[in-house]
Amino acid sequence: MGLFEDLQERSGSKCELCGSTEGLGIYEVTPVSTGGLDGSVLACNTCKSQIENPDSMDSNHWRCLNDSMWSEHDAVKVVAWRMLNRLKSEGWPQDLLDMMYLEDEVFAWAKATGEGQDAGEQIVHRDANGAILEAGDNVVLIKDLKVKGSSMVAKQGTAVRRISLDHENAEYIEGKVDGQQIVILTKYVKKT
Repeated sequence: MGLFEDLQERSGSKCELCGSTEGLGIYEVTPVSTGGLDGSVLACNTCKSQIENPDSMDSNHWRCLNDSMWSEHDAVKVVAWRMLNRLKSEGWPQDLLDMMYLEDEVFAWAKATGEGQDAGEQIVHRDANGAILEAGDNVVLIKDLKVKGSSMVAKQGTAVRRISLDHENAEYIEGKVDGQQIVILTKYVKKT
């Protein structure tokens, strides 16, 4: 059985956030370290598009979090916490956040993307052109880079897929080049 089928079985073929049965797909909860069943949620197109495009959010759609925030699955709780934080200026989400409990490691996962922080506190990663980088993005190296601690040189034009972000320093990202996980300075990459 594949991941999609496993998520369907876990959720009863419903969006794990709003309960919709239409347009279901896999949403990987960033930053994904394990991926798979524990790092993914079965979500409908409406939920996925609003998660990925905060400007298109309909706060009334997310009243469903009143139920899904109590899920036994950590990935669902992480998404619920993040969405409630985005909407907390509405009033009602703050009440739900006050009731919600997350284990320390799940709470750290929920906060890892900067959700819940004031705009001034968030670390924003930008490429050489100033485009905002997010976990899971693909980038291209714009300069040959010598990899410290090895004889490897990452060549200009090399694609780095599914990057992860350093949540303490806006200048660092991580990605695999030739099968080796390396740290890359954001000023040497361009988002694709």
